[in-house]
Amino acid sequence: MPKILAGARRNAAEASGGGDQRLKARLSNDAARDVAAAQAKIEVLQSLSIVLPTTKVPSGRTLLEMRGATIGHNPGHPIRQNIDLTIVGPARIAVIGPNGCGKSTLLRTIAGDLALLGGTMALGGTVAFLDQNAALLDRKVTILENFRRLNPGKDENACRAMLAGFLFRADSALQVVDTLSGGQVLRAALACRLSGDAPPELLILDEPTNHLDLDSIRAIETALAAFDGALLVVSYDEAFLGEIGVEGRIELAL
Repeated sequence: MPKILAGARRNAAEASGGGDQRLKARLSNDAARDVAAAQAKIEVLQSLSIVLPTTKVPSGRTLLEMRGATIGHNPGHPIRQNIDLTIVGPARIAVIGPNGCGKSTLLRTIAGDLALLGGTMALGGTVAFLDQNAALLDRKVTILENFRRLNPGKDENACRAMLAGFLFRADSALQVVDTLSGGQVLRAALACRLSGDAPPELLILDEPTNHLDLDSIRAIETALAAFDGALLVVSYDEAFLGEIGVEGRIELAL
């Protein structure tokens, strides 16, 4: 074989070999990045470590009692009548039923956002209500500013420590609420409501998992599992209701 042809073939082989090595290196780097990203997600889920103040709700205390209750926005056109509902101790209860049956109206009435139209209602403990939009948060300020506003008895270090348990560490606590995802907003609202000096004895949630991704739902489940007060929840997510320990159901029909 002429020397010039042999040299050309050798150079081509070396170039091909170098290309293979570069391709292998790139694929290896891509795989390493994918593994790191997957591990980061796992670490986020595992690092949600929440230490909440206890509500100290005794098992025999009646937190809510409604008798013959009428609810709605207009006394002339009530949405539901003759509602009897009792929540005792740290019970976990789901409200289920088709759209338009009055689930959200019932929650808002118990929370005090709507006036009771008839019958009686007595509360035997503190109540907090989180709607789907987490309206308690000021969207124009940071998570930390919201936490300090809602928990004025805590200094900044204590606020940051509580927020860290909900995965808002260091500079992430300085994010403006308006820039957060849906899951982050709900997590921030739970942090602000549950991590105060006196967490609510009855927490009311209206479809908390709507529009959330799986990782966010798992984080919310972990937060609620750490809460030792009573829960009243509207949700269609059966897996979610099972994870947070729902033990009773109220079914409303049209």
